[in-house]
Amino acid sequence: MRIVVQDAPFDFGAEAAGFAAGRHDMGAIVTFTGVVRDVDGGLNAMEIEHYPSMTEKALEKIAAEAMERWSLGDALVIHRYGRMEPGEQIMMVATAARHRKDAFEAAEYLMDYLKSRAPFWKKEFVGEETGWVAARDEDEAALDRW
Repeated sequence: MRIVVQDAPFDFGAEAAGFAAGRHDMGAIVTFTGVVRDVDGGLNAMEIEHYPSMTEKALEKIAAEAMERWSLGDALVIHRYGRMEPGEQIMMVATAARHRKDAFEAAEYLMDYLKSRAPFWKKEFVGEETGWVAARDEDEAALDRW
């Protein structure tokens, strides 16, 4: 299990290949990458803030829970902070399991947690305006299934 919180961009292809390398005992590897999206047009940038030790501990805890709950062979969570423009990668989740159902469910669980519960705060810059991104009801509801 590896947790990375960084400000620098990451190479999705290299991370996915490295995660999958040598997994002869795993039948499924699932990856997901979240990107900054400009839903309404006009988004200049998004800035993500966090408290380093608090964030890393929270991500380690949820990844360990996923590892146990779905009997994963491995898990990877990469999450960026700092200023990012539309189209830039924000985060990546990868899971490895003996069977695809476990790998997919664990990845979805981690993504839902990262979206709603991980201690990150997002600020959007639209034109001359700035504002903090509020929690969305549908993101909160996604956690109910777990």
